[in-house]
Amino acid sequence: MALLCIAHRWLPETKPCRISASHEYVMRSSAVEILPETRTPSRALVLPLCLLACGIVPRLILAHETFLNPDEALHYLLSDQPSLAMAYQVSRTTAHPPLLVLVLHYWRLLGRSELALRTLALLTGTAFCWIMFLWLRRVTDRSTALVGLFLFLFVPSLITLSAEVRQYSLLLFFAASSLYFLERALQEDSPRMMLLSSCALCLALLSHYSSLIFALAIGIYALARLLGVRDRGAVLGTWIAGQLSAVALCAFLILSHVSRLRRLGLPQDIADTWLRASIFHSGEDHLSSFIFGRTTRLFRYFFSHGTIGVIALLLFVYAIVLLVRDRSQPEEFRKPTSRQIAILLALPFLIALATALAGLYPYGGTRHDSLLIMFAIPGVSMGLVRLKTRWPWLKPAALVAGLAICNIFLYPPPPYIPRKNQNRKFMRDAIKFVRQSVPSGSVIYVDHPGGLLLSYYLCGSAVVPFETQPQPFLTSRCGDYEAVTPSRRLWSFDPDTFPGTVQEMRRRHQLHPEAQVWMFQSGWIDWHEELWIAQLRDYGCNDPQQFGSNIIVCRMMLDAQRSKSN
Repeated sequence: MALLCIAHRWLPETKPCRISASHEYVMRSSAVEILPETRTPSRALVLPLCLLACGIVPRLILAHETFLNPDEALHYLLSDQPSLAMAYQVSRTTAHPPLLVLVLHYWRLLGRSELALRTLALLTGTAFCWIMFLWLRRVTDRSTALVGLFLFLFVPSLITLSAEVRQYSLLLFFAASSLYFLERALQEDSPRMMLLSSCALCLALLSHYSSLIFALAIGIYALARLLGVRDRGAVLGTWIAGQLSAVALCAFLILSHVSRLRRLGLPQDIADTWLRASIFHSGEDHLSSFIFGRTTRLFRYFFSHGTIGVIALLLFVYAIVLLVRDRSQPEEFRKPTSRQIAILLALPFLIALATALAGLYPYGGTRHDSLLIMFAIPGVSMGLVRLKTRWPWLKPAALVAGLAICNIFLYPPPPYIPRKNQNRKFMRDAIKFVRQSVPSGSVIYVDHPGGLLLSYYLCGSAVVPFETQPQPFLTSRCGDYEAVTPSRRLWSFDPDTFPGTVQEMRRRHQLHPEAQVWMFQSGWIDWHEELWIAQLRDYGCNDPQQFGSNIIVCRMMLDAQRSKSN
């Protein structure tokens, strides 16, 4: 109730009219803004800073209480190299630019625990929320900015991304910084702010390839703003130089990295497997159903709940309609018009959709489109604040209740590991069981996701290949054990491929029928549990040890299936 009262106090009824910001919030100096300027700072900053402090709590808990997922373990293993040059070389085996691996190469010196590695994402993810609040406060009003901050801090998808060793927190942080400094450069006529915006854009490009969508959208938006005002020679020149630098960086990444990945077929492998549903296939998908279905699925991913995601999508569309219909000019000529804001918010979605229709990039309910949330939430905030209601308390109550539902009844699109199954205790118990129950010298058979986690939690070094190898299996030392991993990176255990793989392992390694072979599987186990356990029993796994629903350890008697077939 206290939170509802605070929200009602700070979210008064507003009319659906021109978005404007009071002149008292405009910074006229060229110094980098850290906290919003106001005539009553003690009152103006209490709620935003309280929200920020509260937003850190769920991120910190999630970062501390969960074990690494396979992708997080991969990023750590890539960074855990003797030199920065070697870390860069192995980073080229992934489908992402090298910045995270290079930063993590030094960040890991602070500690290799889950929390230590995730602190980088926690800091940048929380800073992203604050920067977007500062940007919203400049281009809209205080109520919209506060609603936006509340959403940025407590939507489940951003909480998760801020507690994972992935590229997305860096991407969002640098993209938000580029957008914020661009707005300051345009409002203050500051070449220095434009230079900072360009630097942040280049760092975003080095973080994740979805930043190309951001670069194109913000470039069109900046051009529309710059063409509307004369006498901006220094700012325009700095912007052009920044754009040329970004183009040169993109060319370098394409020639040194993307072209190599295409030769190896990695993008096509991903597009043909678990991201297939997020790319348009002519002759298989209907255009209208693809656009509507994937956009709905995208907002479901943002809010981790289908119903709340649809409501948010409707609010976003409502805000775009209001902005497009508003032809009024801003009170200050350096501020963006409503239509310019509409272009900025809608254009990234249109570009992302176009890339999916062209088969170039996924569009749908996956983390690969996380960049779009920095445009979705401002639109949702504008739509909610400007929605007319008869009861002033209804909107803040709906906001709090909606976010509570999203966080309590999580239902994001797969693949994902439910938080209850990702508790660190499960992984500790699994590793303890391996050390106590698996004899020294045994063979531990792992798929690629399980091998990544075993590398981090047991072996101390990578037992999985970073690139596809010519031989079907890779054999590595894992402490007192021998780890056998399929060489194909995208391979994982499932009921369809497991029988042939066991036969291939027996043939290649000529294992003795009495030899002890164990299986360790962890990560995104999406198959039906009873079906998978029944399949494992055909190989002598009569007593599988499960630690939650996403970790399985069992001994396989390879002669059991052979005797059964005979």
